Amino acid sequence: FISEMIQMRGRVIRFRFPWIFVGSILICIIFLPFVNAKTKYPRTIPVLKAAYSGQIQAFHTYMAYAEKANSENYPNIANLFVSLATSESIHARNFKNLLSELGVAVKEERNLQIEVSSTKKNLKRATEVELKEIDTQYPEFIQKIEPERCEAAIRNITYAWKAQRQHRDLIQKIRSGTGILFGLLAKKIEEKPAHYFVCQNCGSTLTKLPKDNCPICGGSVSSYKKIEKIF
Repeated sequence: FISEMIQMRGRVIRFRFPWIFVGSILICIIFLPFVNAKTKYPRTIPVLKAAYSGQIQAFHTYMAYAEKANSENYPNIANLFVSLATSESIHARNFKNLLSELGVAVKEERNLQIEVSSTKKNLKRATEVELKEIDTQYPEFIQKIEPERCEAAIRNITYAWKAQRQHRDLIQKIRSGTGILFGLLAKKIEEKPAHYFVCQNCGSTLTKLPKDNCPICGGSVSSYKKIEKIF
């Protein structure tokens, strides 16, 4: 009986060994790329995380601004903020997907601090934030990650940077009215319905569809979605 058990144990060990070997190989195949990604992109990954967090913050901020604008009877300005929020959510999605491909888990942002003032002040604040991103933050992001040559990261951050310029242009049309003439300018803006279109690939935000392709990512015009008023 003992000899039979020894022989059986030997067969079990021989039977298990190939599976242990195969399992080890599979573990290496699955997890090694993630380890390599973190080693290969030590500067790119933190930048993507920061960019993701920033876009999530911007999304919730613009939605809060939209609610405020609507409560102050500025539906067209509210629609502008919803459009900007939609664009920021697309950037956040792209950054999150890329981090996932690199094997990096993204924590959901909670307890965000959002300061909401009057629509007049919110527009001024939005302009300041967009200009900071355009002039400082995104150029620094690109400068940091370019040496590591993660093409997908460079591409998506460049998309977001160019979309922020479009945001600036849209907001700056109202910027001159954030002083004593804001009431008159806002009234003029609300007289005519405003339409916004956002590219679902890159977040490009326009007041009318382009003739050919998206000016940022080169995608089809069909990639644009008209932003419907939600209030």
